[in-house]
Amino acid sequence: MRHILVTNAKGGCGKSTIATNLAAYYASEGYETVLADYDPQGSALAWLDERGENYEAITGISGFDEGLRRAPRNADYVIIDAPARSHGKELTDLVKHAETIIVPVLPSPIDIKAAHKFVDELMHRGKIEKRQAKVGIVANRVKENTLIFEELDEYLSGLKVPYIATLREAQNYIRAYQRGIGIHELPPYLAWPDWEQWEPLIEWLDSRRSRPR
Repeated sequence: MRHILVTNAKGGCGKSTIATNLAAYYASEGYETVLADYDPQGSALAWLDERGENYEAITGISGFDEGLRRAPRNADYVIIDAPARSHGKELTDLVKHAETIIVPVLPSPIDIKAAHKFVDELMHRGKIEKRQAKVGIVANRVKENTLIFEELDEYLSGLKVPYIATLREAQNYIRAYQRGIGIHELPPYLAWPDWEQWEPLIEWLDSRRSRPR
């Protein structure tokens, strides 16, 4: 069973968007997939409530209420949507559940500053320091050819943490969320540019680089 944690202490950075799209991707590939929503707002589970019977099933659980106790033992992937403002013991406990951690960061001065503090705290969690979990960074909701994206790109490229992918700001994510589906379940004529941007992230997740030794 593979556990992938999507986290950032900064709210509004797209954690739920990435978590739901990951869950939809692995489910569409035929894997038994669990979506664990640790956010009290329940955005990921609200997305799952909209998912139709024509799409591959995803098991949703409220991590906020029950942790991972209800996750089926036959699950191939457990995608964990972390709450905002996770610090200290709460962050340590979340990291304990995961082998792979994804940190989305938005292109804004506030988000860059917050990411600097959060990534530093995250990398000092014992499990990560012992290389028992791997961390990757994703630039999220970007508008290319803007000064603030250039600033974010330069900052993330300078980190010692792998900078995995850049995902654009697009209406496709809203369209998919409203229907309880993922970007990979939209028609190719709509979503092919987003599929291309997701390829480096999926490739990294499928490689040994994203897993502890």
